[in-house]
Formats: sequence, structure tokens, C-alpha cells
Amino acid sequence: MNNQQLFAAFAQLSTPLLADACLRLKIPYRMAPAGLRPVSAAARTAGRVLPVRHYGSVDIFLEAMHAAEAGDVLVIDNQGRTEEACIGDLTVLEAQASGLAGMVVWGLHRDTAELIEIAFPVFTYGAVPTGPLRLAPREPEALQSAVCGDFTVSAEDVVFADHDGALFVSGHADLQQLIDVAESIARNERRQADLIRSGQTLRDQLRFAEYLEKRSADANYSFREHLRGIGGSIEE
Repeated sequence: MNNQQLFAAFAQLSTPLLADACLRLKIPYRMAPAGLRPVSAAARTAGRVLPVRHYGSVDIFLEAMHAAEAGDVLVIDNQGRTEEACIGDLTVLEAQASGLAGMVVWGLHRDTAELIEIAFPVFTYGAVPTGPLRLAPREPEALQSAVCGDFTVSAEDVVFADHDGALFVSGHADLQQLIDVAESIARNERRQADLIRSGQTLRDQLRFAEYLEKRSADANYSFREHLRGIGGSIEE
């Protein structure tokens, strides 16, 4: 799937649905450390990772954008620093003008009011007024990979980000199958939600009394085994 197809498919999905689909398909995935949030309320994005490591100067971002493809998502490694912001309104406007689909930052931003007005998908760990005061030596991997928490991503990966965080999957995975399974899970969960609202409890839908009876006869009988047997989708 290309960037445009990924972005369009993700518009009706969520990172929790994709995480569940990954588990069902046994596709490895990685999650950004907890706490990542969108700057704009309705922000979501999906696309190929455009990795970059920040060393104190904006030129590294401009260089990454110069080689970007439309729909790439800039993933910025600022080592999770909390004493500086590594992006602001001008960087975000440049990313938007470059045709990128969003930014995921392992670090902080500033110019929050302007970023909200721009309404470009930006995900960070918060805001701070000051920009970088340092200028560190550039590493050979500066434009080849980015660290996000305890793992590393590259242009071989794709990223999905929304209000629940960011999820990274290898671009070599069967992404169409992943999307198809996530859509199937979404349909099933919406059906279950509608039934709860209409008066049929989740316990009734999942035949929970039957599960308890089977478990009393076989202590090794698990709820997940029961769900798989009846086609439930609460967990996998």
C-alpha cells in the first residue's frame, strides 16, 4: 500500500483496532512510549516513516523534507528531551507545504496556538516555550533512522497515529490484510456496541454464563479460547 492508500484506509480506523489486528495476524508492532498526544483535537495520520534525528538545528528537518515523498510522516528523534522544543510553527508549515502527512515527535513542541491554527497532524509529548540551546555533532544515521523510546524506526516502517498514540509496523508486512482485519474487528465491535445500547448485555452476547460453566468443568479453559469459539472480538 502506498502513503495515500494507508492514509485513506486509516481514516475510518484507530490504533487500538490495528493493534488488535496485529495480534490476530501475529504481525510484530511497536508503540511510541505512553503520553504521546496530538496538538490539534482531530489529528490522525498514517504513512511511511521519514526518520530524522535532531541535534539542535532546523536544517536537519529541511534536509529530510527535501528528500521526502508525498504522504510521508516525519518521525523526529529528540531523545525525549523535556528541556527544549524541537519544532514550532515554521517547521510545521514547511512540512505541510512539502506534502507530508504528519509529524510524530519523541520530544516537545512550542508555538501551540499557531500549531492548532495550522491544523497539521502533529504528535508530541507536550509543550515548552524554549527552543534548543545546544548544537550537538551529527551522527551518520541522522536521516536513516530515528529512536522512539526503546526502539528504532526507519523508512522501512509505516506509522499510524491518533489520540491513543502511535503504532509502528514494518512496511514489509501485509498491510492490506492488516487493514482488512482491522475493518472486520471494527464492524464486529460496532455491532456489539449497538446491541448493548439496545438492551442486550455484552455478557449475553458473549455467552458468559456458558463460559463460566465450561471453566468450572475445565480450569484450563480460557476466555480467549471461548471468544474464538463464538467469534467474539473483545480481546485476542
